[in-house]
Amino acid sequence: MLRPATHRSHLGRLLAALPLAALGWAALPSAALAGTDTGAKGAQIYCYMRSSGNNHEVSWKAAYATVKRQSASMFKTSPEHAAVMITEAVVADPGKYPDCGKYLGDLYVKAVEKAEEEQKTGEPHPDAKRAAEAKGSASGSTSGNRYAY
Repeated sequence: MLRPATHRSHLGRLLAALPLAALGWAALPSAALAGTDTGAKGAQIYCYMRSSGNNHEVSWKAAYATVKRQSASMFKTSPEHAAVMITEAVVADPGKYPDCGKYLGDLYVKAVEKAEEEQKTGEPHPDAKRAAEAKGSASGSTSGNRYAY
């Protein structure tokens, strides 16, 4: 059993930490909503540019730059995640992005090409090889398997 003085000291620490915990919990919903807003902004840019006659590459670069810059995360948003965010925004509100559905497949062409090449050759795509080599050299490992000890 705790002595009264020790009990009060634990209680005091707990009470001191509660406001900080409350601030952290209060920030969670806004961070989650920021991701949806970011995806919607990316979708708006991508869809507007495509419907205005721009090609995929130019539209994607503009939309991805916006998603990266306005993301609430402290980590860089990957191109794959940005494509998913844009797709989710369009699917959630197709009336807001008329005729954009026909362009969404272009966001995934590179990923499909990589997968098809890996199936044909039995080897990873050259981009995947370079990424694996970079990870291996950065960690000092020569193996592509990050779990090999």
